[in-house]
Amino acid sequence: MSKKVAEQLVDMLIQSGIKRIYAVTGDSLNELNDAVRRNPDIQWIHVRHEEAGAYAAAAEAELHGLACCAGSSGPGHVHLINGLYDAHRAGAPVLAIASTCATTEFGSGYFQETNITKLFDDCSHYNQIATTPAQLPRMAQAALQHAFHHKGVAVLGLPGDVSSMEAVENMSADRTYFSKAIVRPADEELLALSKLINSHKKIAIFCGVGAAEAHDEVVRLAQILKAPVGYSFRGKMSIQYDNPYEVGMTGLLGLPSAYHSMHESDLVILLGTDFPYVPFIPQDKILVQIDTKPERLGRRAKLKMGLHGDIKSSLTALIPLLDSNEDESFLNAQLKIYEKVKEHLNTYVEDKGKTDAIHPEAVAFEINKLAADNAIFTVDTGMCCVWGSRYIHATGKRDMLGSFNHGSMANAMPHAIGAALSSPDRQVVALCGDGGISMLLGDLATIKQYNLPVKLVVFNNRSLGMVKLEMEVAGLPDAETDMVNPDFALVAEAMGIKGITISDPDDLEILLKEAFLHNGPVLVNVMTDPNALAMPPKIEFKMMKGMALSMTKLMLGGKFDEVLDTVKSNYKHLKSIID
Repeated sequence: MSKKVAEQLVDMLIQSGIKRIYAVTGDSLNELNDAVRRNPDIQWIHVRHEEAGAYAAAAEAELHGLACCAGSSGPGHVHLINGLYDAHRAGAPVLAIASTCATTEFGSGYFQETNITKLFDDCSHYNQIATTPAQLPRMAQAALQHAFHHKGVAVLGLPGDVSSMEAVENMSADRTYFSKAIVRPADEELLALSKLINSHKKIAIFCGVGAAEAHDEVVRLAQILKAPVGYSFRGKMSIQYDNPYEVGMTGLLGLPSAYHSMHESDLVILLGTDFPYVPFIPQDKILVQIDTKPERLGRRAKLKMGLHGDIKSSLTALIPLLDSNEDESFLNAQLKIYEKVKEHLNTYVEDKGKTDAIHPEAVAFEINKLAADNAIFTVDTGMCCVWGSRYIHATGKRDMLGSFNHGSMANAMPHAIGAALSSPDRQVVALCGDGGISMLLGDLATIKQYNLPVKLVVFNNRSLGMVKLEMEVAGLPDAETDMVNPDFALVAEAMGIKGITISDPDDLEILLKEAFLHNGPVLVNVMTDPNALAMPPKIEFKMMKGMALSMTKLMLGGKFDEVLDTVKSNYKHLKSIID
């Protein structure tokens, strides 16, 4: 029996392991939608905004290896862009199907016509339009393999008239090929690296998400070298657990202990990380780096050695060449600092705040206690990343997703959609900012439509908290960062989702527990402290000067109460970091 091109494409998606297409249907996508409708092995997920669909697909891809979203002509393409940028920068293998107007209308300025190859060029590894049925299967195969092997976005343009034409058999391979390879440095490079490492005693290790599959090898390396192990946010969930040598994160959201260990060492080993914040990498130390993408070597700092390889295979080959370090003094000193830092983190957990000013640290702490051992967490960009990074603990079974590279707002809720649909056997908890969830609020309806039992916790500080802090640190008066929010719990209720508001810190534990026990989706609107302060581990003089200038302006304006409130609310936290 003959098939339409749309049916052929659906068959290829299923054969490649894709189970869902996140999209808003319509116009040039209708043939594809109908092909999905008639095939029981794939599902069309009706999101309310294509950006949410791209985020959902990115979450599924990060968790399971490959996912798909789609957008129809014109606005549907443009709406995909932000979510696809995020997926591409995160290395999430996503196929984006961009349906468009009929081929006969190309170049005519037709209704909703967009130039797909130009539009998606900067956020994809592959980006082509199939203008004939013979091209479609070859291009689909290439797109899928680009997405999977290059770890990012591939865009397949599908004109509406082509999708309804009779399919042509693929002239190349009749299936997609997904394979893995072992990549490690050459023997002579590993030997040279081992000699360099063996000649130093004060060594620190810093891991990124590229070391995610090498947990045991990293711990073994740290044990041999007596080296503290720091990690990036994306590396946290795979490196922190069952690791007696870990000293936390560094960077803008990190802790003084990780920063200190790297800067007090003589040699730093960078494993699977493209950490972008250069000021947090000690430039006056001996640095060595191993990465599966050789183009990343040395682009953040001057290296003594840069080696190409996946971390698990590279460490497996390197470890037998290393001498055991018997001096534990450096490691023990860093672990002691880390213990002190963790004590300080409890300051705002023990004191949960006051009415309508609940400490967000306490909220994240309670979420960590209540969440399942294998929960999936999604975090909005901004302050939610701070609280998630510091108070949500790894177990070896948990995952945490966020817009860690692209840094976009509004990702937590749509990420939770993709996580819940692709991992129905796992609990999904979204840490949402009030600014973030406001952007894509309509997709609460998607959560209800598919009855996804996600727990959405909104940290409602009535402002763009991170932006406000950035302005204050720069010595600028914050402007247009305050938000007049709806009652998010009532909005959720209006969409058929259970809504809970927490204003009193004494109700925090019991109401969060109620939310987590509820069999279905819940939105918890927590009225958090708008003055909660999160500072990076290294407080630059410029930053302190900026805060002083900001407070001086308040005093000159006669706003003495605001100055006093700021000092009272942030003194303990600032003092703990400085100490």
